[in-house]
Amino acid sequence: MSKASALSAQPATGPVRRLHLPQKLRNLELFLVLIACFINASAVVLVQLGALGELDPTLMLLGAGLSVLVISLHVVLRFVARDADPFILPIATVLNGIGIAMIYRIDIANKQGGWESAAVRQTVWSALAIFSAIVVLLVIRNHRVLFRYTYIAGLVGVLLLFLPLIPGLGQEISGARVWIHFGSFATFQPGEIAKIALAVFFAGYLVRNRDSLSMVGKKIFGARFPRFRDLGPILVVWALSMSVIIFQRDLGTALLYFGLFLVMLYLATGRLSWVILGLGLFLGGAVIASQTLNYVNGRFTNWLDALNPDVYNAKGGSFQLVQGLFGLAKGGLLGTGWGQGRPEITPVPQSDYIIASLGEELGLAGLFAILALYLLFVARGFRIGFAGQDDFGKLLAVGLAFVVALQCFIVIGGVTRVIPLTGLTTPFLAAGGSSLVANWIIAALLLRLSDTVRNQPRLVV
Repeated sequence: MSKASALSAQPATGPVRRLHLPQKLRNLELFLVLIACFINASAVVLVQLGALGELDPTLMLLGAGLSVLVISLHVVLRFVARDADPFILPIATVLNGIGIAMIYRIDIANKQGGWESAAVRQTVWSALAIFSAIVVLLVIRNHRVLFRYTYIAGLVGVLLLFLPLIPGLGQEISGARVWIHFGSFATFQPGEIAKIALAVFFAGYLVRNRDSLSMVGKKIFGARFPRFRDLGPILVVWALSMSVIIFQRDLGTALLYFGLFLVMLYLATGRLSWVILGLGLFLGGAVIASQTLNYVNGRFTNWLDALNPDVYNAKGGSFQLVQGLFGLAKGGLLGTGWGQGRPEITPVPQSDYIIASLGEELGLAGLFAILALYLLFVARGFRIGFAGQDDFGKLLAVGLAFVVALQCFIVIGGVTRVIPLTGLTTPFLAAGGSSLVANWIIAALLLRLSDTVRNQPRLVV
C-alpha cells in the first residue's frame, strides 16, 4: 500500500474532534455556571440564617431570576460564540453573587429593605449588566470590527470621562466629581464605560503607530528612549490623567487610565523605556499634586500616618481606613461567618470597603479564594490575548484583562494600606451599577475575543 493510500485509510479524527470541542467547552461552562449559582444561593441562605435566624424568600427569588439570566447568556454563547472561553462566565457570576450576598448582609445590619435596599438595586443592576453582555455578544460578531472605530472610541472615551464636569449634569459624591445623575432616581459613573472605549482606542492607535514608537530613538544606559517628537501620545494621556486628578478629584481613575495605557504601550513596542518614562511622569505629577491639592495631600497623610489620633479623628481622616483594617484583623484566618461580623461599622462597607467586609466574615481564606478567582479571570484574558494572531485583538484582550487586575490592585491595595486609598470599586463585587455594567461588558468582549481566536484560520506548515 502506498503512503498516500495509508494516509487516506486512516480515520479522519481531526475534524470530528474539532466538531466536539465547542460542545465540550459549553458543557463545562454550564456545569461551572450551575456550581456558581449554587454558591451564590448558599451565600444568601447563610447570610439570612446568620443575621436573621430565618429564611426570607424575597432576595432568593430575585437571585433565582438572575440565575436564569446567566443561563440565558450561556445559551446565547452556544449559538453565537461556541468556542468562547468556558471559565469567564462562571467566574463573573460567582463574584457578582458573592457581592450581592455581602451587600444584603450589610442591608440587614442597617435595617434597610425594599428599593432602599442596596442589595435589591444591585440585583437589578446585575440583570441590566448581564443583559448588556448579551447585547454585546449579539451585536459584535467579530472583534476586528472595533478596529474601524479606533478614533471614534477615543473621542467617546474622552467625552464620557469629562461628562461629569458639565454643570447641572455632574454630581459630586464624597469629594469626587465622577458621577452624572438622572433626576433624583439614579447616578451613573461614565468613567467606567470610558475605560472600555479608551482600551479600544489605545489598541487601535498603537497597532497603527507602533513602528514609529518602537524602532527609533537614542540608547541611554542600554535602554532605547524615544525621540522628543514621539512623546506626544504619552504626554497627552498623562495630561488627561492629571486633569482627572485636578478637576474631578479622582486619583484612582487617573492611575487606572494611565496604567492601562502604559501596559498596552509596552506590549505594542516591547520597550521598557516607555514604562520608565511613564512611571516617572505619573509619580512626579502625583508628588506635585500631593503638595498642591488638599485632597491628594489628605490621601497621602491618611496612608502614611493612619494611626495618629489627630489624623484618625480629623474630618476626612483615616477613620475609615483604620476601621477596615480592624475588620480584617477581626476576621482572622477563617472569618466570623456570614452574618456574624460587624462590617457596618466601617463607612461605605458595601462599595469602597466591601473587601474589608468580606475579609471580616470570610476571613483570610475567603479573601484568598476571591483573589484566586480574579487571578484566574485575568489569566484567561491574558491567554486569550497571547493566543491571538492579530495585533489589535492581542492588545485589546490584554488591555481589558489588565484593567480588571489593576483596578483590583488599586482597591485592595488601598484597603490594606499598601498604597493610598482611592475611590474605585472592586470589579463585580462592590455596589455600583455603572461598574457592574462595565465589567460585564468586559467579560462579554473577552468571550467574543476568545471565540474569534479559536475560529481564526491558522497557517499549516
